[in-house]
Amino acid sequence: MATHGAPEGVHARWIGCLDVDRVGNHDGQVRVAVSGPDGYHRARILLRSGSEPIDFVEADIVDGTVTLTLPGPARGADRVLIRSSPPISIVLCTRERPEDLAGALASLRTVDYPDFEIVVVDNAPSTDATERIVAAAGDPRVRRIVEPVAGLSNARNCGLRAARHDIVAFTDDDVVVDPYWLQALARGFERSEDVACVCGMVPSGELRTTAQVYFDQRVSWAATLTPRTYSLAEPPPDLPLFPFQVGIYGTGANFAMRRSAATAVGGFDEALGAGTSTKGGEDIDMFFRLVAAGHTLVNEPAAIVWHRHRSDGAALLIQARGYGLGLGAWLTKVFTDRVHRRLALRVARKQFRSSLRAGADYGAIMVPPADLGESIPRSVGRTEVLSVLGGPWALWQGRRQGRRPAPMQRSGLRGSREG
Repeated sequence: MATHGAPEGVHARWIGCLDVDRVGNHDGQVRVAVSGPDGYHRARILLRSGSEPIDFVEADIVDGTVTLTLPGPARGADRVLIRSSPPISIVLCTRERPEDLAGALASLRTVDYPDFEIVVVDNAPSTDATERIVAAAGDPRVRRIVEPVAGLSNARNCGLRAARHDIVAFTDDDVVVDPYWLQALARGFERSEDVACVCGMVPSGELRTTAQVYFDQRVSWAATLTPRTYSLAEPPPDLPLFPFQVGIYGTGANFAMRRSAATAVGGFDEALGAGTSTKGGEDIDMFFRLVAAGHTLVNEPAAIVWHRHRSDGAALLIQARGYGLGLGAWLTKVFTDRVHRRLALRVARKQFRSSLRAGADYGAIMVPPADLGESIPRSVGRTEVLSVLGGPWALWQGRRQGRRPAPMQRSGLRGSREG
């Protein structure tokens, strides 16, 4: 991912990726040149074996190179053979961010997969910028759909309706996708017959500013390199609050669903997500509803999408508020649903201490790490936590505007305008 400026501070990291199968035998160490490291003094490298991630390592940059200690021969992930390569629809939702969109499309068009389409959902456009970017791509696999109503859930539902295939992969416009992305997502669906959703890994594609470093530490989008499956039939023993520990599933920048399963639960809640009063939560709501409906969700780390986090304090505060509001709105929705409320109360009673510990852990983010200095707004953690309290009001506002919790169940598959 190309950087958008010079690195700031000692926490900045040059980001790279190395396939250890291509470097030969170097007695456990290899010296690798890094491109464009001006101003960076340390690098973070994802080591991988072919398409399989192995580990993230850090090393000092000396004279434009890094020296890495490679893993031994016992490496690689829990591999599953792909019996087939089903066609996949990629849905990319965007709103007036043509430069980001152009970069994301460039990476999507190089994905190594035999059969896929790219549906660009132009959400509530006020200019023709997205239309021009799609036209400039000159690729018959790429088409543009207009969703006139603002809101990420509306855009995602529009993409679901327009998709030509049952497996629908979602990503954002501020990403670079890995060439093996769709292969790994397809592999995730092979892990069990009832897999309805596969989430991938979302590592930081740029760690140039302290705000990006803070967010990298705050989220767990690249916390595991081991594939996992989640289902109510086999609750994971190390997750006492399952299925409500929604942060473990994945994030909206990188996941795929079976369209049949997504439409069966009603599609995305129109009152959740960016562009609405709740600012977020549409992804965790969908993941939870699929698992609660009895489906299996897979986290497949080999499905990699590199993400560019917000780069300054002001944008970080806006994002923190959105995360808090989205979480609060989702929690409100859980407790206003009779079935989900009963499940939540049963888990809370059984795991009372774990519930208290989870609340304390979340509250601890109110104090940002001291080592990041004064460039991080001291109120960022407090803003996120306190914004949770505004979630019920934000959800009510969305409902008052007519935003439906399960639009695909109530109104069927509404047509959208293609451009």
